[in-house]
Amino acid sequence: MDYYSVLGVAKNATPEDIKKAYRRLAHQYHPDKGGDTEKFKQVSEAYQVLSNQEKRAQYDQYGRVFEGGPSAGSGQAGFGGAGFDFNGFDINDFNLGDIFGDVFGFGGGRGKSRAKNRGDDIEIEIKLDLKDVLTGLKKTIYLGKMANCKRCNGLGGEPNSKVKECFTCRGEGEVQELRKTMFGQVARFVVCPECKGQGKIPEKPCNVCSGEGRVKEDQRIDLNIPAGVDTGQVLKLESAGDAGIRGDRAGDLYIKIIVKSNPVFQRKGDDLIAEKEITFSQAALGGEVEIKTLDGNNLSLKIPSGLQTGKVFKISGKGITHFSGWGKGNLYVKLVVKTPEKLSKKQKDLLEMLKKEGV
Repeated sequence: MDYYSVLGVAKNATPEDIKKAYRRLAHQYHPDKGGDTEKFKQVSEAYQVLSNQEKRAQYDQYGRVFEGGPSAGSGQAGFGGAGFDFNGFDINDFNLGDIFGDVFGFGGGRGKSRAKNRGDDIEIEIKLDLKDVLTGLKKTIYLGKMANCKRCNGLGGEPNSKVKECFTCRGEGEVQELRKTMFGQVARFVVCPECKGQGKIPEKPCNVCSGEGRVKEDQRIDLNIPAGVDTGQVLKLESAGDAGIRGDRAGDLYIKIIVKSNPVFQRKGDDLIAEKEITFSQAALGGEVEIKTLDGNNLSLKIPSGLQTGKVFKISGKGITHFSGWGKGNLYVKLVVKTPEKLSKKQKDLLEMLKKEGV
């Protein structure tokens, strides 16, 4: 491939001529603008060589660039007539995943550099009482996170300063990197180190955030926890994570729910299970007992005579609110007959009489 022909310049072209030709063709063939991907790669490769004085001199003399020095034929091995330059090659300097991804088009390709400026996601845990789950609640937290710089409004530049095109990447947000591998030179696109993928940089970086557009601070976040959440459930709050670099998209906040155990009620799905102790006489004669629900209200439960310990009663609609739908679960009350530990003489006499009667 003739690099001069690719850029459409003469061999005596000045660095400025080469730069202008590259910018024009890069915009013309850029894949993000509907251009030819292959031609864009060729243009970038040509510019990478011809814009470097040393590499251009090697190319003019030998017709190629030797990373390890211009000694022709040195350190080459033939594979089907193709020369692979191993001069100065270090087997520890390459990653096969990167190489094959660049050569065959999978993994680590273009179009991902700008995503690196997105803010990081944040994960936190929120502990709730079981009672909070009935109706949901609003909770305010203070979270230390990266937030948009107030001085520059997240743009990274001093107030009233202009934003200019990045000189290093020419506004593309990416630069081409030539890596020497056992297969020869491989071109790959990496995030521009100057503008961090933005394509633009402020003329005067912000004095507070040093041009990043964000600073660390404690922020107040109001959470709306819906009814019916359960332990292990994760809620997502979009754009409440770390702010992105220079106004890029913020990350998300993920809230992991932990519902604390309750001394009276056991949760099973959206149902609640509780135990209620009753006396021997209540179990034998029947009657009514008062049950306190999770929301603090009282309700009356009718007990039939001759009740056996362990009997379970179902009270509909007194459980947990369904998270994704209408209605509530049920409350299951297990009645346990309590045997008295201490008896008065009168109680003992009565029980003796019952014993004689076979009760």
